[in-house]
Amino acid sequence: MSRFVFAATPQGVALRFSSVSFPRARAGWALPLALVSASGWAQTASSLDAVTVRSSGETALERPVSTGSRLDVSLRDTPASVEVITREQLESKGDTSLIDAVTRSTGITSLGHPGNSGSSLSARGFTDTTSVMRLYDGTRQYGGVGVSFPFDTWSIDRIEVLRGPASVIYGDGAIGGVVNVIPKKPLRGPIRNEVQGTLGTDGKRALAFGSGGAINEQWSYRVDVSGDRSDGWVDRGDSSNRTFSGALRWDVTQDLSLQLSHAQGHQKPMRYFGTPLINSVQDPAIRERNYNVLDSRIQYKDRWTELMAQWAPGSNVMVRSKLYHIKSDRYWRNAEAYRYNAATGLIDRSDNTEIGHDQTQTGNTTDVTFTGTLFGRANQASVGFDVNRASFQHTNNTYTGSSGSVDPYHPDPGYFASAVPFIPRYRNHVEQYSVFLENRMELTERWSVVGGARFDHADLSRQDLVAGSQAFKRSYANTGWRLGAVYKFSPDTSLYAQFSKAADPVSGLLMLSAANAAFDVSKGKQFEIGVKQTFLEGQGEWTLAAYSITKNNLLTRDPSNPSLRVQVGQRSSRGLEGTVSMRVTKALQLDANLALLRARYDDFSESVGGVAVSRNGNVPTDVPERVANVWLGWKVMPAVTLSGGVRHVGKRYADNANTLKLPGYTTLDLALQWKATSNTTLTLRGFNVLNKNYFSTAYYTTSQWLVGEGRRFEVTLNHRF
Repeated sequence: MSRFVFAATPQGVALRFSSVSFPRARAGWALPLALVSASGWAQTASSLDAVTVRSSGETALERPVSTGSRLDVSLRDTPASVEVITREQLESKGDTSLIDAVTRSTGITSLGHPGNSGSSLSARGFTDTTSVMRLYDGTRQYGGVGVSFPFDTWSIDRIEVLRGPASVIYGDGAIGGVVNVIPKKPLRGPIRNEVQGTLGTDGKRALAFGSGGAINEQWSYRVDVSGDRSDGWVDRGDSSNRTFSGALRWDVTQDLSLQLSHAQGHQKPMRYFGTPLINSVQDPAIRERNYNVLDSRIQYKDRWTELMAQWAPGSNVMVRSKLYHIKSDRYWRNAEAYRYNAATGLIDRSDNTEIGHDQTQTGNTTDVTFTGTLFGRANQASVGFDVNRASFQHTNNTYTGSSGSVDPYHPDPGYFASAVPFIPRYRNHVEQYSVFLENRMELTERWSVVGGARFDHADLSRQDLVAGSQAFKRSYANTGWRLGAVYKFSPDTSLYAQFSKAADPVSGLLMLSAANAAFDVSKGKQFEIGVKQTFLEGQGEWTLAAYSITKNNLLTRDPSNPSLRVQVGQRSSRGLEGTVSMRVTKALQLDANLALLRARYDDFSESVGGVAVSRNGNVPTDVPERVANVWLGWKVMPAVTLSGGVRHVGKRYADNANTLKLPGYTTLDLALQWKATSNTTLTLRGFNVLNKNYFSTAYYTTSQWLVGEGRRFEVTLNHRF
């Protein structure tokens, strides 16, 4: 059955035509029309233009954000920790990698490795894609498989980071937080073009082009393309990437706009899986060695297509809808596990792994927002639904094979070998739907209350493609909610508090095995209190937040039978987070953040030699309890800016027993920028200029650690015309 769907975004309204059927959501398609026809709501509201236009004197805390709420309220009025990384900040710090940019925000660290497409993050003591969600322009790729797009910052307008549970807004899988990557959009105004080239150490070369503006009074566009290559910082560490992002917008009327967008990326990342410990320590002599096979391969191909609509049928109503289709193809062929053999003095290699992912998702998200009054008080309300279908086919060789042992210091890589065929093993299908609502009421001129709830339902089935039978079929349902309040002590100072309940799947939904399918979702709850303030007549801003999060229903070993798992485990975290941004002088800008965390297993055990061993009181793996970032920019002369930043990540543990410790580290980045003309800028950058040796994560075995990037330099020329 074919359908037209309207959707609203801060950039406009989009109309989509769909031939996809979602049987469980038929009643939902009529919901926007029923809500738009409601006549009892008050008539005072902002117009469509008022949603997107900002005054030149507006501070960052007064800017509306879409990630912390569907009501497009400002950062100051959102009872949660939300941070925005602007385009200006991306350019000043030179972060071309999305993960590098995100991990400059408060308390966010990376635990990326080839198995999760390099995308996994840690936030507030919780890790990986089942607890820290990634979005692209507000859309999530379901399943917890690992998100391989986007990866480059060239086409990005801004990144919004919401810390803490966000299931009310985006569904399960966001107890630690949400990162929303928002691309550049078509804008009204003259056509402007931009070209940029970069050369650097380790064979780095990159080229990018962007163009956008108004074609005529109704049509506007945006196009961005980029590509790069590098030889990498380890042996045979070459990589290449290319990406495209384009959008065409039609402003049908003043109140209705349609936008068709398409983005795609092709990555061939560095085929490096870490360096093993030798006699329980890291030997600096092998820090840059790569023990993968010579014919190793990693490749990610992603395509995101979206049709959006935004419609304001009245001054107090906004209808938003988007229809999207996502397709991801990923492929790995590598020797992944390395362990030092003290008896032979060699590195034993195992887990020769060949994997293929074929993932698709088609869905629609629609919401309606009302702005007006309720019981005589200013009020905003949003209701909507989300429906999608996803399919995931897993092809593998059962991770079987070895390409022989190698010398630690002079490895002969050899070639990939496996006696098990690379064939499709299983296919998972998920049909998901959710309904959600959110409301914000101003009780007084100073008090406002924000509440919301979301119900999620998913039907999952798994086909065993080898046996030709259905492995299992089951349904999941969960309701998340939050209640928060904001009190304005003054126009410059706000105090907020929030309580929320959320859920995470026990494993990636689209990779769920028959054993894990028997368990329910993990549940979490958070309490947070904080303050947000501007000072120095709007030239400075600071925030402070304190929180406590508990997540239970973890999978833990059965003490009476360690070969079995039971769902009684619990982990918790509590911490403090602070940010400050201020213009110290007309020439000096400071941005800094600090996160202090205490994360623990409260009820958790694992099998050691067939015996269940308690890990209660231990710190979860890959969770640093101290994270800080500082960036200082100094305009030495009108055309010359010197800037630099420090990034600190505290110690982490590689194992649940907390016996293997990844040391903390601090890196220094520097940049010298010369604005040769009003349209031409030349920048010299140095990353990790003190060449600090550090390790980013441990994943494949607890004694196999991935080395972080060493010192590198780049020179970039940017020209706009």
